[in-house]
Amino acid sequence: MERDILAEVRHPFVVKLHYAFQTEGKLYLILDFLKGGDLFTRLSKEVMFTEEDVKFYLAELALALDHLHGLGIIYRDLKPENILLDSDGHISLTDFGLSKEALNDQKAYSFCGTIEYMAPEVINRKGHTMAADWWSFGVLMFEMLTGGLPFQGTNRKETMIQILNLLRALFKRNPANRLGSGPNAIGDIKAHPFFATIDWGQLYRREVVPPFIPAVSRPDNTLYFDREFTSKTPEDSPGVPPSANAHELFRGFSFVAPSLTEEDYVKSKDNHLYFKEGIAKEYELKEDLGLGSYSTCKRAVHRATGKEYAVKIIDKFKRDCLEEVEILLRYGQHPNILTVYDVYQDAASVYIIMELLKGGELLDRILNQKHFSEREASAVLEVIAKTMKFLHDNGVVHRDLKPSNIMYADESGSPESLRICDFGFAKQMRAENGLLMTPCYTANFVAPEVLKKQGYDEACDIWSMGVLLYTMLAGHTPFANGPNDTPNHILARIGEGRFDLMSGNWANISSPAKHLVQKMLHVDPKQRYRAADVLGHAWIVNKNNLPVSRLSHQEPHLVKGAMAATFRAINSYPKPPNLEPVAASELARRRANKARHHSSTEV
Repeated sequence: MERDILAEVRHPFVVKLHYAFQTEGKLYLILDFLKGGDLFTRLSKEVMFTEEDVKFYLAELALALDHLHGLGIIYRDLKPENILLDSDGHISLTDFGLSKEALNDQKAYSFCGTIEYMAPEVINRKGHTMAADWWSFGVLMFEMLTGGLPFQGTNRKETMIQILNLLRALFKRNPANRLGSGPNAIGDIKAHPFFATIDWGQLYRREVVPPFIPAVSRPDNTLYFDREFTSKTPEDSPGVPPSANAHELFRGFSFVAPSLTEEDYVKSKDNHLYFKEGIAKEYELKEDLGLGSYSTCKRAVHRATGKEYAVKIIDKFKRDCLEEVEILLRYGQHPNILTVYDVYQDAASVYIIMELLKGGELLDRILNQKHFSEREASAVLEVIAKTMKFLHDNGVVHRDLKPSNIMYADESGSPESLRICDFGFAKQMRAENGLLMTPCYTANFVAPEVLKKQGYDEACDIWSMGVLLYTMLAGHTPFANGPNDTPNHILARIGEGRFDLMSGNWANISSPAKHLVQKMLHVDPKQRYRAADVLGHAWIVNKNNLPVSRLSHQEPHLVKGAMAATFRAINSYPKPPNLEPVAASELARRRANKARHHSSTEV
């Protein structure tokens, strides 16, 4: 039955059967390998989902169930363990071992499923229809929300009413009255106010961005599966010795998906990689390329191909690099972000195998270039601003965007070969429950303090870009007079927003350039330009009309020294304490415990 159902079903949110075959004593189904793991594992790690998470997953699940019901199939085993996530974050319904094909709208009477998700009519064995799936759908919704509701918007009361209204409609004891089982079928669910923001057409076409996109890696990556399961030694299921004519029972069982016979197999474009062991077997480590506080960068040669890479070696005991690795794996496909090819680890270090950037640092090339103009500076800033807009739009802030972290991939010097690198201080915006905030979220679902912090970090990235722009145009840094300038003097100038736009090169630089510098270096982060504002500025839009005359600069070692002094001063500035609500204080907790104890003794 399971093989027949899988061979018949073709839906974007149902697992795909590729092959089916049999041996003397076994039956085999070859299905999609869904690297995002199951919904239960994710739910157990995150404790609960946001309302937007639940809405997205339930909407995709509703489309899958509606398709099955349209084919006359009762699923009968709906639970989070049977909902898997693909590498893009979309669901796939799997495990059709208990499914039933209804005949002429007759009821099924088998007692099957997982007891916590069973509809009343399944438990009392009075016969059940497809309405049983909608009961389980309601149980699943309730489970995903019961970890506590993290709503931050002003419409929390209205949202709660909608959720309770939907649950009551799904938990009708009479199957005929249950939402989704009436004449309109899924139409009643689609029309419910809870799903008012869902574009069902876009959802079916997989055009809606999932709330969680796994940072998956190689095709055999099992990072998102339960380790209790993956750590077990694989064993074939024990089987009853087949009888002499057993093969006749499954004649015609073998199956090949039509898509595999009609078109060539297309390899996955997923280049994401996970932490592996044994880097020495694959790569030969060469000379140092750079040295940092927590890491060393070396040249590496792949033993099999001879191809050169850079490897960043991070001390596990000094820094947790998981955030950096996740960001690079998730967004490294952008043409101007450093590409990661492999990630290894041993007991002491993590090794990130990256593209070898042979063009050198941005500032080195500009300062050593015989002729660098305002027009070229605009082209450079445009590429950087586009890249930062991409990151900011995806909730990522770099937080260390100094010129030494912007490099050329090759010797061409083309702005298109620029790469943003070193994401060691980068952060992804997260909600209070730790979930990543993706573009599908709005201010209604993110705490104000999270948005405020995110906006501040984005403004810091823009400020760093402003320092770079000023230096490219003026030939010296805006706030440091030299490499020996003290942090206090530098910070005082930064805090006052004092920088020169009159002398030296500025006498011949266009007015739009000066205006953009002022907006990017504004003292107030709230009034500072965002990446989109930079890209829409006349100095970027009309760059082909800008002057091409040569811009002079200080001696390279003085400029680089002053730039390093600027960012040292910024990084040494004491961070304000992370204040939590009063209710989270130790005193408040003790008082709450005392009050509970007092009330219990009075009972």
